[in-house]
Amino acid sequence: MYQAISSPYLVPCDGSFSYKNSLSSIDSKMLDDKKYKKKLNKLTSQIYDLQRMMYAHNRYSLLLIFQAIDAAGKDSTIRHVLTGVNPAGCQVHSFKSPSSLEVNHDFLWRTSLRLPERGRIGVFSRSYYEEVLVARVHPQLLDRQQLPDEHQHDDIWQQRYQSINDHELHLARNGTVILKFWLNLSKEEQRMRFLRRLDKPDKHWKFSISDVEERKHWDDYMLAYEQALQATARPWAPWYAIPADNKPYMRYSVAKIIVKTMESMNLEYPRLDPEVEYKLECIRDSLLNENE
Repeated sequence: MYQAISSPYLVPCDGSFSYKNSLSSIDSKMLDDKKYKKKLNKLTSQIYDLQRMMYAHNRYSLLLIFQAIDAAGKDSTIRHVLTGVNPAGCQVHSFKSPSSLEVNHDFLWRTSLRLPERGRIGVFSRSYYEEVLVARVHPQLLDRQQLPDEHQHDDIWQQRYQSINDHELHLARNGTVILKFWLNLSKEEQRMRFLRRLDKPDKHWKFSISDVEERKHWDDYMLAYEQALQATARPWAPWYAIPADNKPYMRYSVAKIIVKTMESMNLEYPRLDPEVEYKLECIRDSLLNENE
């Protein structure tokens, strides 16, 4: 079963993660947007090749989960990192507020319907983790879920962490490699990004008044993220807390982890039976000599 590759941003699996000790930015001396954009282009080319091989290998799927506070850059990271991947081999799903149908099922149901098939990359922009993040900051959302009375108590969050761990272990045992990225944006950088959106009319569609309302719950969200990452970081379903204040560096860091992970999966193109190989060679010779 897959084990997490090393990274300075790998969240420890011993429950010791602290958001206060995690980086949202890196040393300014390291920042060179052009350099990281160039490195990203090389990595996206590698992801393209590796996904083709994974499709042919047909033993694994790759699930990428992105969680972050508003304006951290989830969608743009997905777009830039997976820009070269064959659309037939990659499925992106964005999960917003659950529908009336979805809340009448368990909280893992709607994402389970969209898990990637073997050979494909599945991307979740937000995920079932919303049910231990947004729902924890706003517990009144649980009322809509019509849970049995005996499940509506303080232990519900620990129970959901356990459900998530069991779910991800089941997926890992059946060939789904899981990578979870928390894009760690600072409160000040979020403020600046909101202002840039408001200063540009063509960005107004991306801004929601509710984003500012949610900003008032910043500390609650950080605590919810911290506890969720502490409880659900596992070797077979690792979390990576990626500094998100600089977008080129963030995208490069995510792509690098994806490439290193896929390289560790021992992917290969299928080897045909020698008899089949011989027949193909005969067909090739026949086609070459067709006009002679």
